[in-house]
Amino acid sequence: MNKKGWQIQRSETNILDSLLIHGGRVIDPANGIDKIADVLIVDGKIAAVDSDITFSPHYKYDATGKIVTPGLIDMHVHFREPGQEAKEDFSSGSKAAVAGGFTTVATMPNTSPVVDNSALVRSMIKRAEEVGIINIKIIGAVTKNQKGEELAELYDMIDAGVVAFSDDGHFVDNAKIFMNALDYLHESGKVIICHEEETSLVKDGVMNEGKRSAMLGLKGRPTVAEDIAVARDCLLAEYTGGRVHIAHMSSARSVEIVRDAKKRGIKVTAEVTPQHLTMTDDMVDPADSSTKINPPLRTKKDNEVLLQGLIDGTIDAIVTDHSPHTPEEKDREYIYAPSGFPGLETALGILLTDLYHENKIELPTLISKMTCEPAKIFGLDAGTLTVGEIGDVTIIDPNMEWTVDPEKFYTRGSHSPFVGRKLKGRAVATIVHGNLMKLL
Repeated sequence: MNKKGWQIQRSETNILDSLLIHGGRVIDPANGIDKIADVLIVDGKIAAVDSDITFSPHYKYDATGKIVTPGLIDMHVHFREPGQEAKEDFSSGSKAAVAGGFTTVATMPNTSPVVDNSALVRSMIKRAEEVGIINIKIIGAVTKNQKGEELAELYDMIDAGVVAFSDDGHFVDNAKIFMNALDYLHESGKVIICHEEETSLVKDGVMNEGKRSAMLGLKGRPTVAEDIAVARDCLLAEYTGGRVHIAHMSSARSVEIVRDAKKRGIKVTAEVTPQHLTMTDDMVDPADSSTKINPPLRTKKDNEVLLQGLIDGTIDAIVTDHSPHTPEEKDREYIYAPSGFPGLETALGILLTDLYHENKIELPTLISKMTCEPAKIFGLDAGTLTVGEIGDVTIIDPNMEWTVDPEKFYTRGSHSPFVGRKLKGRAVATIVHGNLMKLL
């Protein structure tokens, strides 16, 4: 056990020969399961999900009073490799994921250098296998160096193992380039994750444009910048037959645009973060750069529409947009500090506290947005407790009370707007390929 209170329990073969999770409330939306049951994992794979399994396992975990779900999935994180390891790396990031209950993540390509070629993809996959303790997937850039001027080596990166493409952090301004990417990837089935902000409307903006930004004297980033970008990319997806996935939605109008696009059969999916579901621009404090994110925190109305979009299926997935920075970077004036904060270790607690315990969302819906639905979008063998599938499982205590303390984070980032908050609910054990990583 290390100083932060967790350990990996493994057999000599690095996988528990058998693990029985007993008596928990098993929620597996992919299979329509929501009942008290046991989950048996043998040789790293799901062997059975049933009531009162009679089996003498290598290890038994008593999950009475807890929630047992497929391993949580986060398809939008920034693990900063290569080139920005002072902020985060595959080792520290995967430990943070385990602490938050995540067994699979996908890391964005806006690194240094940008992940825009097959050689780099292969080296990152190898690195992830060597030091990661979860399933780390790689996302490749759409354009070379994310400059929006020339397509990157898309099919070479597919052959190397990327799960999707994105110029995250940048809107691909050139519509022709973006349309070419959709055309080029059409047969592959790979999705483009779109950072949606019309660049000319957000230059130098640091928070949501509105009454709060005017009062604070800070330049804003208007919601219409997101709305225009989302509308354009939905139209291009319709025209080409390609697939787009709207990253970190924050605008109420964007939800309406995506809802309409789906009704028309356009191949569009979308994601939202805990912060855009639960926080508003009223919480922005120029003295605390932890609230500076991109897209920015919006209004209560945006929160409400985003939540409704999540519930009605317009929004398909929840992501953290885990974006750690060094203390030196974040301890600056608000207008100069980089956007983002670490979210893997707080996401589940925030969602349970502010949404589930407030009766704003049902638990199976919440779990589906963090398991089977993202797995379906990105074609992952994950997000389910189906017999024969990989034994990735998250065990959650929905009533555990805890306080967010950056001294106990595994991530290298420490600036979070949730520091000091008392939360209710967290992951208490994370199981990856049958390996039990238990918070003590």
